Amino acid sequence: MKRCPECRRDYYDDSLLYCLEDGTALVQGSVPSPDEPQTAILHETAAPAEAATRAEIHTTEQTAILPKLTEPPNTITFSRKKSLVAAALGIVLVAALGIGSYFMYGGASTKQIESIAVMPFVNESGNEDVEYLSDGMTETLIGSLSKLPNLIVKPSSSVFRYKGTKTDAKSIGQELNVDSVLNGRIVQRGEELTLSLELVDVQKDAVLWSERYVRKQSDLVSLQSEIAKDVSSRLKTTITGAEEEKIAKSYTADAEAYRDYLQGRYYWNKRDGVNLRKAIEQFEAAIDKDPKYALAYVGLADSYAVFPWWDDDFPADSLSKARQFAKRAIEIDDSLGEAHASLAYVNLYSWNWAEAEKEFLRAIELSPDYANAQRWYHEYLITQGRVDEATLTLKKAYELEPLSVIINYNLATHYCRDKLDPESAIEFAKRVVDLDPNFPGGPNLMVCVYLQQGRNADALAEAKKAVELTNGKIRRFVANLGVAYAINGQTENAKAIIKDLEEAYAKENSVGIQIAEVYAALGNKDKAFEWIEKDVDNRGFELVLQFRRVATFGSLKSDERYAAILKRMGLSE
Repeated sequence: MKRCPECRRDYYDDSLLYCLEDGTALVQGSVPSPDEPQTAILHETAAPAEAATRAEIHTTEQTAILPKLTEPPNTITFSRKKSLVAAALGIVLVAALGIGSYFMYGGASTKQIESIAVMPFVNESGNEDVEYLSDGMTETLIGSLSKLPNLIVKPSSSVFRYKGTKTDAKSIGQELNVDSVLNGRIVQRGEELTLSLELVDVQKDAVLWSERYVRKQSDLVSLQSEIAKDVSSRLKTTITGAEEEKIAKSYTADAEAYRDYLQGRYYWNKRDGVNLRKAIEQFEAAIDKDPKYALAYVGLADSYAVFPWWDDDFPADSLSKARQFAKRAIEIDDSLGEAHASLAYVNLYSWNWAEAEKEFLRAIELSPDYANAQRWYHEYLITQGRVDEATLTLKKAYELEPLSVIINYNLATHYCRDKLDPESAIEFAKRVVDLDPNFPGGPNLMVCVYLQQGRNADALAEAKKAVELTNGKIRRFVANLGVAYAINGQTENAKAIIKDLEEAYAKENSVGIQIAEVYAALGNKDKAFEWIEKDVDNRGFELVLQFRRVATFGSLKSDERYAAILKRMGLSE
């Protein structure tokens, strides 16, 4: 180990000769503290408007206090002067060599960095209510850096599994197969934010760069842009103006609106009715503060669009509201791939097939690394009967976010109900359970897997677990329980489920395809098609994705009414 005698920073790369911060020659081992007072320079970034004056710097902790001369100036001899000149030249030489060393070692090492994992910022505020801020700033930085060409940035789903753990950077780097890891700690005290960052070279297990930012909350938006530029400058020696503009782009100048947006996404990611309602409130608050905040409109569109899947007590006009907000986002910023993906999703579940594909392709063109666009496009392809294309598209989403619970859930469902690949279905279903044992979709997946394996009793046990985890509020899970009852020969229990679903349908809290699925499992094709016809009449949203799946498992495909339903929906066999 080497240490800088000035700033006292440790280096574990023995090939380094000079400090990367101040150019001072490094010494081997630890450096004892001198007897006289001496303060190391703190590498801290204050807001530009708060820069200290020269007089103030003399009295702050940022000053390096130098030892006093032991001789008065008039006693310095000619030889002493020569020594001072030589020393000065030596200092210049050391500084020059230090700068050269920085570019030789630091610059070279940053050039070689081709991948990075931005770890979840640690909230050290002692306040759980600030958790959204640490998570949101992490995701924003990941999104900004992802816009850099030739840099692999691990998605949030890959890094957030480490949240709350104390795994060291080298181990994380090896597990995620990245060159570098960025760690961050955030503290909020009143109106002041302090963010400390540390960029670690995984191979050398050495700190490449560290910085401490102290800002007011009102500077949050500009701080995000500043951090993105600072980090990118350590990863690439040169960056074009266009690239800098991309990574530093902020969609609002209002710090409070930005905080509301971050809170909205924090709740949206929890995927249940209670939190989706909270997300909508936060996105609306963001728009109240900044009516031209495009991403906040995308947040509203996404919340209303997925509501029917995660809470049966969804607003009846969810899809029309989602369309309205997606279009507004596009009006504000047509280059926003996320907005086009939201509009595509709405078009898909509104049966606008051509418009849906057009918007999905546009979203993928604008934001090829946006996993949701790939994931939702796979649902469109399933609807169109293009199963092989759907498989490839969903695999792309998986490559982008391999640790996403939702994407693994989609893959398990796809292999179980579309591709009919039991081994792959089991593999991804197990991954879902491993990633989040409390995710209600996990046991719901196992129902499908066990039914394919003929383990009917196990399927029934998993179906009960899924319904219990959601308190019966996700009725497609309730329908699955009805199917499990039917296949296990418990006809009366299956009929009781049908009655419950029919009562919910009367209150617009259920859809016909759910009831049809239980009837199909009981072998009653006539009643199954009767309820499917109701959904066709109402252009039911769940019928879009589920009809082909229910037909496959309910042996409805051989019935002539199957092709007739597809024709009415404007779909081919």
